[in-house]
Amino acid sequence: MKLETPLRYPGGKGELTDFVKMVYERNQLLDGHYAEPYAGGAEIALNLLTQGYASNIHLNDLNPGVFAFWHSVIHEPEALCKAIRDVNVNRDEWFRQEAILSSPSNHSLLEIGFAVFFLNRINRTTLLWQEQADKVGSDTFRKLDPRFNKNDLIRRIEWIAMFRSGIHLTNLDTTEWIKTRLPLLPSNTLVYFDPPYYGSGTDDKPDYNPVDHKQLAMLIGEHLKDRYWIVSYNQSREINALYGGYPCLKYSIKYGKQGNHRSSEAMYLSNKLIIPAVNDPVNLKAA
Repeated sequence: MKLETPLRYPGGKGELTDFVKMVYERNQLLDGHYAEPYAGGAEIALNLLTQGYASNIHLNDLNPGVFAFWHSVIHEPEALCKAIRDVNVNRDEWFRQEAILSSPSNHSLLEIGFAVFFLNRINRTTLLWQEQADKVGSDTFRKLDPRFNKNDLIRRIEWIAMFRSGIHLTNLDTTEWIKTRLPLLPSNTLVYFDPPYYGSGTDDKPDYNPVDHKQLAMLIGEHLKDRYWIVSYNQSREINALYGGYPCLKYSIKYGKQGNHRSSEAMYLSNKLIIPAVNDPVNLKAA
C-alpha cells in the first residue's frame, strides 16, 4: 500500500516512488539506506521504508517548522495525534496556530510541529504561506474536510510512527549535511536531492539563487563521486549546464495549489547508477 505523506506539498515527488524502487532493485540497494537532504513531505522516503526497500531513511530539512513536524511524528506521535483529534478547525484556531509560528521561541517543538501541520493542511497554498487576516473568513473553513480528514491523517502518522526506529532526522544546511552527515552513511545509500526550483524559491525552500545551485552541483561532484545519487529540478538551460555530464531523464509532474498543473522537470543521476530503462519515470509500477 502506498503511503501518502501527512503534509501537502505542491511539486512533491511521490509520483517518482516506483521509479526509485526500480533503482533500488537494479542497483542491488535493497535493505540499504536512503537520504533526502531537502526532505519536505518525504513521500518517497516513507514509502521506501514502510515497504521494505530501505532499512533506514535520513531526513534533513533546514526549515525549522518542517523539522519540528517530523520530530513530533517520530518522538511524540501520540501527543501529535491527540492534538489532531481534539482541534477545532475554525477561524479562531487558524489565528492561534498562526501566532505560534510568529513566535516559535515561546513554544515547544510539538506545538510548532502541530502549527505547521494545521496551517499546511488548511491553507490554500504551500507550507508556511501566510494568508491576509482579512481574507480568513468563515467560508474558508467550510470546505476543509478533504484536506483535514482527522481519521485519515492520524492513520498516516500512526503508521509512520511504527517505523520510527529507522528514521533519522536532522535540521542542517545542505552544505553542512553533505560535509558532516553524508560521510557517516553506508556505501549502499541512495541520496535524493530535491532543491528549490531554479529561478523560483518556495515558502519551504526559499532564497536559492544561481550561486546556491552552482554550489550544490559542485558539492555533489566533489563529495558524492563514489555515491549513488539523484537530483531533480525544473527544466532549465542553467541547471542542464551544471549537470550536463550526467545521465538525464525528462518528465512532467503535478504542481500547483491543487496539483492541477504539471511542471516540466529533469532528473540527473549519478554515473554509478544502473538506470532502469523507462521512457517516463512518473507513476510506474514497481514489482
